[in-house]
Amino acid sequence: MKFRVLAAGLLAAGFAFAPHAHAQQRVTLKSASSGSSYYVMTVQLSEVLRAATNGRITATVEESQGSVQNVREAPRRPGNFVYTAPPSTVRDAQAGRNPFTDGADYTTIRTLFVMPPVTMHWVVRADAGVSDLKDLAGKRFIAGGRGTFTERQSMAVFRQLGIAEQVRFSDVELNAAVAAMRNRQVDGFATGSSHPTSNVQELAATTPIRLLSMTPEQVNMVTTQDPSAGPVTIAANTYNGQTQPVHTVGIPVGAYTTAAMPDDVAYEIVKTFWERREEMGRVNPWWNAVARDQIAGIGVKLHPGALRYYTEVGVTIPAGMR
Repeated sequence: MKFRVLAAGLLAAGFAFAPHAHAQQRVTLKSASSGSSYYVMTVQLSEVLRAATNGRITATVEESQGSVQNVREAPRRPGNFVYTAPPSTVRDAQAGRNPFTDGADYTTIRTLFVMPPVTMHWVVRADAGVSDLKDLAGKRFIAGGRGTFTERQSMAVFRQLGIAEQVRFSDVELNAAVAAMRNRQVDGFATGSSHPTSNVQELAATTPIRLLSMTPEQVNMVTTQDPSAGPVTIAANTYNGQTQPVHTVGIPVGAYTTAAMPDDVAYEIVKTFWERREEMGRVNPWWNAVARDQIAGIGVKLHPGALRYYTEVGVTIPAGMR
């Protein structure tokens, strides 16, 4: 009886019971391959979540081969699974388009927050005789990590340029691309990450390279195919030996979970992320490229816990994401 009276008094005073609010929650964060900018950011986020919540949320970071793998795993993983992918990849999965034709239920994917965008890099040896994307015809090239968004984007561009049948695609994993370039096994590779990206920095430090700049027509070709993409300029001297600005495309990236994550856990993760974003940006400037109002551009339905946070801070959310 005393318990019921006390509970009634708490409810009357405006308190709500949240069964997960104080229980320790284990979260899995999955983003990209180790050494990539996204992996570095994910490790930092795991540390921030643990510190900001006094250990209530502890995160395990898993290496990934890319966004396609992340999305494929989502329906099969426990509720507290957080991963990254471009929204176009999630939309392909939810529509059952290739390569997501396995019959899995991708409709439960929910958005949490935005990540720094992918900047597409097409990198070649300076002596490879390549000055334009079309010059890759006949060259040995790594289109990106196998099964990744970068590989799919590269192949789409090559098909649109009419050179997909002429490029000599190399059977080398992206994490071995730097060594393959130095050993002259390949003429170039594609990589997608926030810039500056570590593998290009590493290569440029010892090997003369060229970043291929896209023409306005090529940029328009990509943005027409994927309206969420936009033009990006990599400033001169971002990489060693890069004396001119490079024009390419950027692709938005989201952090997602599934509807299985408890609402209060999603709320706390999203709230912590945005409240610590500036702090994280002082360590890794990639974070400075994101802002809360960018969430509306993801276009994938928000998790209810995330929606609660954005509503509280006054971010306008499109009806289709609610």
